[in-house]
Amino acid sequence: MKEISAGAVIFVDNKERKYLLLHYEQGHWDFPKGNIEKGEEKKQTVTREVKEETGITAISFIEGFEEKLHYFYKRDNQLISKDVIFYLTETKETYVKLSFEHIGYKWLNYSDALKQLTYKTAKEILKKAEKFLNSRLIKFL
Repeated sequence: MKEISAGAVIFVDNKERKYLLLHYEQGHWDFPKGNIEKGEEKKQTVTREVKEETGITAISFIEGFEEKLHYFYKRDNQLISKDVIFYLTETKETYVKLSFEHIGYKWLNYSDALKQLTYKTAKEILKKAEKFLNSRLIKFL
């Protein structure tokens, strides 16, 4: 079986860039993401999932960043092949209203977010997002 999800690395930049991490019921820390529903485009999924999981309604996609993860997991003794496409998004909203799927959240600077994330794959996505944002800043200076 194959699943495709879309998610967001969300940041806010009020003097210091901070990333939003969600604490899932299973205990891990990760970015908001969810399965692409029939008829949805990937970015529509991201917007919907961010709203459902965080209450944040205004995100801006940072053009040029799209990273894909692939992994396997087991559900009901069945091996699932999963692709997750992550986008980089910015928001001005810092108030978070968690969904039932989560037990906490944190806005963290890059180094703290890197330490807090549970999975190596998520850490790699964050490293790529930070590098991408820093390279864009250099271009504008």
